[in-house]
Amino acid sequence: MHVVAYDCDVLVIGGGIVGLSTAYAITRAAPGTRVTVLEKEAGPARHQTGRNSGVIHSGIYYRPGSLKARYAVRGAAEMVKFCAEYDIPHAVTGKLIVATERDELPRLHALVQRGRENGLTVRELGTAQMAEYEPEITGLAAIHVGTTGICDFTAVARRLAEASGAEIRYGARVERIDRRPERGVAVRTASGDIVRGRMLVNCAGLYCDEIARLTGDEPGVRIVPFRGEYYELARPELVRGLVYPVPDPAFPFLGVHLTRGTDGGVHVGPNAVPALAREGYDWRTVRPRELAGTLAWPGAWQLARRHWRYGAGELHRSLSRSAFTEAVRRLLPAVTEDDLVPAAAGVRAQAVLRDGTLADDFLIQQTPRAVHVLNAPSPAATASLPIGREIARRALAALER
Repeated sequence: MHVVAYDCDVLVIGGGIVGLSTAYAITRAAPGTRVTVLEKEAGPARHQTGRNSGVIHSGIYYRPGSLKARYAVRGAAEMVKFCAEYDIPHAVTGKLIVATERDELPRLHALVQRGRENGLTVRELGTAQMAEYEPEITGLAAIHVGTTGICDFTAVARRLAEASGAEIRYGARVERIDRRPERGVAVRTASGDIVRGRMLVNCAGLYCDEIARLTGDEPGVRIVPFRGEYYELARPELVRGLVYPVPDPAFPFLGVHLTRGTDGGVHVGPNAVPALAREGYDWRTVRPRELAGTLAWPGAWQLARRHWRYGAGELHRSLSRSAFTEAVRRLLPAVTEDDLVPAAAGVRAQAVLRDGTLADDFLIQQTPRAVHVLNAPSPAATASLPIGREIARRALAALER
């Protein structure tokens, strides 16, 4: 009989906040379980986790009963508690969602109903009440959501890594995966190391679909990367807290918003433009193989055909600071082009189905000896603790079989 020498019980690919939360949840639920995390970068949280606006989302936007709704509402409360317990910078600030056009008013009212269905306290505001929160913001009406907050998600990821007790290997880019249902998985990294585990968990974010295919699974989606470009507000005193527009229900993007961070600065953005590489944080970064992979996916063309007008507007705002400024001025009339200082961009790992539909909920697939997290963009950082528990539950159940 051939005996396999396992290096760990659960092998997690991806050292972002979801992968590290999974490691943390596994060792909490089943002490003694050996977990190894492989992260290709030199440290944790280098991509989606560390390049967002740092907002702890309330859960108001998401369809009642969806994973996003349930995990965001629960995760927001847990994230605040986690930050307080480990002395991580955070604040519960609340936020305004502001309607600036008449045709947005019905959508604003629908958000009130959705928020209440998701168990949130939502307060409707007129213009005078809006001014009490944000004197420089203009709009026809707004809603206030009290449970929204801010935190340092990179610091959260680091603390999860420490508290998990997992072995974290940085600089470990996965190149090959050999998955055998009767034995487990063997992963070879770019340095030639081979790591053997009884179970694989794929939390690879921007590369999660590629990792699934390396495992031998067809995920049925492809990651189409969207870059979100941010500015820093040179006059942060113009904004007291968090201010959002009414989102377009056809898209999972929240529109250009204003968010005061834990450092006191105010982020403005993001827009959403197709990136020319999975880690394409600017227009200069082009990876032909990755771009060809996106263009070969039928869903990318269907998406472009269906939403080209929206995309053209986002592209225009990317290439023209004056156009971006105009978008901001709908909420904050006092802002000028000179107030917007370019800041680090982020890339959203958005799963797109073959028919061009954007996956609008978290997507977790389980196959023999593997759990794949195939769609975990915003609000995944907010929801990372309950997401990690769900992945841990599945992985541990599979280990017992």
